[in-house]
Amino acid sequence: MNATAKNLRFNSKELLDAVKRGEEVVISFRGKPCAKLVPYQETAKTPEKNDLFGMWQDNDATSNVEEYVRNLRKGRE
Repeated sequence: MNATAKNLRFNSKELLDAVKRGEEVVISFRGKPCAKLVPYQETAKTPEKNDLFGMWQDNDATSNVEEYVRNLRKGRE
């Protein structure tokens, strides 16, 4: 579906209803497309890994990353 910036300003509810139905709405300003309204999708968060990389990857002292960092911070407390 295509709409103008004026349509967005005065008919935003209708455009959002179209998006809720799964349509994509392309908003044009002065005859050129400048934005797209698409349905919102929740992204699944992946758990972060604590693996080291680079020169620390194969270091035996860092086999357990969490313990290694905790030991480094002991002196700061």
